[in-house]
Amino acid sequence: MRHGNKVNNLGRKSAHRKAMLSNMACSLIEHKRINTTVAKAKALRGFVEPLLTKSKNDSTHSRRTVFSYLQNKEVVSELFREIAPKIAERNGGYTRIIRTGYRLGDNAEMCLIELVDFNELYSNEKAKKTTRRSRRAGGGKKENEAVVDAVVETSEDVATDEKVESTEIVQDTEVEVEVAGEEVASEESDANEEASTEDNNTEEKTEE
Repeated sequence: MRHGNKVNNLGRKSAHRKAMLSNMACSLIEHKRINTTVAKAKALRGFVEPLLTKSKNDSTHSRRTVFSYLQNKEVVSELFREIAPKIAERNGGYTRIIRTGYRLGDNAEMCLIELVDFNELYSNEKAKKTTRRSRRAGGGKKENEAVVDAVVETSEDVATDEKVESTEIVQDTEVEVEVAGEEVASEESDANEEASTEDNNTEEKTEE
């Protein structure tokens, strides 16, 4: 029975558990997100969020208190220099747990735990669509009619442009056909002249 057992020991003794949570917190602060099991992520959330709250007050006492938990000077300086300004306006809930499925082998439930303010996909605010409504009753109808007229005018312009292009293409083809006909006629006349000269030459030879 689990009477009074409110802490998930994670199958470890207290020293091992504290060292593991300290290392996981350092990795989370350094990389902004880590993959782990859901049980460890929930334990890590209760361990690291008070430290994030402590980092909002940048004083020597706060740095020493956080260092007593993390035991890493570089991570402590990054926490107070980079993370603290971003979470200054947030009153809690600095981390997010996203379940990612189950691990092969022992079928443990896996998740991604990350710092909320360092996820660009969720933090970017979507541009709000601004709609302008007129107070008059017929304002919407007029706007719709204006839009329809504009669409009709653009379609007419497109149709006229297509007609002009088609007429230009037809004229070009007619000119090409005429030029080809003239060339064929000139070739035929040259051939006829050559044939007539040959006939004259043959006649002169027969007379001789």
